[in-house]
Amino acid sequence: MSDTPSSSAAAKRPPRQSRTGLTATGARKAAGKSNRTRAREFALQGLYQSLVGRNTVEEIDPFTRDLAGFSKADAAHFDALLHGCVEQADQLDALIVPLLDRPLAEISPVERAVLWIGVYEFQHCLDVPWRVVLNECVELAKEFGGTDGHKYVNGVLNGLAPSLRTLEVEADKAKTPRKA
Repeated sequence: MSDTPSSSAAAKRPPRQSRTGLTATGARKAAGKSNRTRAREFALQGLYQSLVGRNTVEEIDPFTRDLAGFSKADAAHFDALLHGCVEQADQLDALIVPLLDRPLAEISPVERAVLWIGVYEFQHCLDVPWRVVLNECVELAKEFGGTDGHKYVNGVLNGLAPSLRTLEVEADKAKTPRKA
């Protein structure tokens, strides 16, 4: 007699329940994503092409628009992020660099692109609350970046938020009771 469970015992076990809104790998399911979340994902892919492939926005934009699922993205937000981040790359880097613990060249292109998106949204998308920007960028880094890249993105953007969204961050801190 074997110590392994019999196939009949395995057949009686109920199937594993999937986590709502997540794929088997832990990534968010496409059905639960907002059109702005999708725009950020496509912008991230485009920014990656810019950073790694040195492709121009004129090449990246039409290519990205032809990708499956783009029709469900907020095209205007995608435009703002892709074009804005590429045009303002030097200014975005200048804000990011003081918070880094290593040279900019050592930051993964995915995390760098996610940081660009976060800083750009902090500065130009004032209709998006700073905590939403932060959360969306952390999720992008979890889904597309390295193992702990999301922690790095979180730390840098949390460090920039008070200077880029001063009133909003202060108002949030005033609402949150301090722990004793």
